[in-house]
Amino acid sequence: MPASFSRSTRDNVIEVMLTNCLKELERRLGYHFKNSALLQQAITHKSYLNEARERSQKDNERLEFLGDAVLDLLISQGLLLHYPDTPEGELSKMKARIVSETALAKVARRLEIGHYLLLGRGEEITQGRAKPSLLANALEAILAAIYLDGGLEPVSRVIQKVFQDDIEELLKTEAYTDYKTELQELCQRDYEILPTYTVLSESGPDHQKTFEVQISIKGSVYGRGLGRSKKEAEQQAAREALEKLKKTG
Repeated sequence: MPASFSRSTRDNVIEVMLTNCLKELERRLGYHFKNSALLQQAITHKSYLNEARERSQKDNERLEFLGDAVLDLLISQGLLLHYPDTPEGELSKMKARIVSETALAKVARRLEIGHYLLLGRGEEITQGRAKPSLLANALEAILAAIYLDGGLEPVSRVIQKVFQDDIEELLKTEAYTDYKTELQELCQRDYEILPTYTVLSESGPDHQKTFEVQISIKGSVYGRGLGRSKKEAEQQAAREALEKLKKTG
């Protein structure tokens, strides 16, 4: 068999194998790409291109950059809608856990993304397919690829599908405490009275106000809180009141 024919045959086999891998990954994601080149780029690590002949191919670093922003936006939006009374600080902690490298790598392992990565020999030798950083980065790149291919709606659906179990688990292990509700229940049980919230001050421009709220129980001040909204300030005041009541109780 002529060398040129052998090389051509080998390249065709590689192309077919890659196409099949991309189709498998699409099934796992629940999304079919109109432009499969985006998905191929998303699974291409820079180490692979260092050894590849095809210099027109791109690695996934730029897609990872975009995917980080897309994931941040949609997770933030979801938390905001599902936890309307949660202070900004608590929402930030929840989001940080959901989009951490550890959490993203866990999702990537469940999708078996490591199996589909295009890596250089060095990364293969050092078990690159199992590295949390490579898995998390590839997942973000894939989300960016879906966004570029189909927009926010399909990537939002994919995020809901692949992150749902992990989000529920993470929020159970570090559940947000609704201090207002906890304080209300305590006051009703122990004092048969509800706490009173008073706005002491509002400062700053309309788009960036700061509220100071005071909480009283049976006429005595038990806490004060600051926040970007009345609800956030009330939550902080309720937390302070709970801490005071637990110390004196």
